[in-house]
Amino acid sequence: MDSIKAKDFRAYPKTDLSALPTYEDFGLSEKALKKRLEHVRKRLGKFQDTLYAHGKYAVLVCIQGMDTAGKDSLIREVFKDFNARGVVVHSFKVPTELERKHDYLWRHYIALPARGKFGVFNRTHYENVLVTRVHPEYILGEYLPDVRQVSDIDQAFWDRRFDQINAFEKTLAENGTLIFKFFLNISKEEQRQRLLRRLEKKEKNWKFSPGDLDERELWDQYQACYQEAISKTTFGHAPWYVIPSDSKPAARYLFASILYEELTRYTDIEEPVLSEDLQARISEFKARLEAE
Repeated sequence: MDSIKAKDFRAYPKTDLSALPTYEDFGLSEKALKKRLEHVRKRLGKFQDTLYAHGKYAVLVCIQGMDTAGKDSLIREVFKDFNARGVVVHSFKVPTELERKHDYLWRHYIALPARGKFGVFNRTHYENVLVTRVHPEYILGEYLPDVRQVSDIDQAFWDRRFDQINAFEKTLAENGTLIFKFFLNISKEEQRQRLLRRLEKKEKNWKFSPGDLDERELWDQYQACYQEAISKTTFGHAPWYVIPSDSKPAARYLFASILYEELTRYTDIEEPVLSEDLQARISEFKARLEAE
């Protein structure tokens, strides 16, 4: 873990996604990567216990990626040593009718983690500048007063959304939510292979949808949207990290390592200590229990 540095995978406004690798194995076998992940996730589980006892911060982990990028399995493998009551995972699908009656951030606000807990967003509020940008006709279903037709959705519209998302995250950060955003970066060829496996393996057939192929044809558009979204919304209080994800074991290990490194920078997060008065009376309390 010491060889991995979060800063090496941090995205900045001028980061060129197309120049970043999609594969990394750190020179380790799959077995070794799994072993290292086990070690890091145990540390994360212990940190979560401390975060809960401390009770002054929440942690929001946002995960984005193309179809088949490995979001579900990454969440399952990285967070399996957490206390189930300390982490809540939300997978945001197509907005419901009720959700469309509110502003697009509403359903994300109400899913935010409380202080002392982790919240994991599997797909996030960024879908509102990704999927809807590739398919602007979806915006028409949001009942916005100034949008009557697709031609009303111009660059100024998207710039406002970026400003709104930045303001949303800044408000959260200023009120004690630690935000970490991860883009699982896979190659188009790796996605092709994973889609083929969904078709070839009967137990994976349920994951396949013909729509996956339609969206795949829009690969370049999605990449351009990710490029702009990440470059315009990566800040110190809400950074993006780009994870090479063609190797799932390596991606999980890297993700967990970055998250642990960044969280442990908050040295004020520690378990509370009993007051001197209560500490002085521990023997008294023990005696009362032992005398029952």
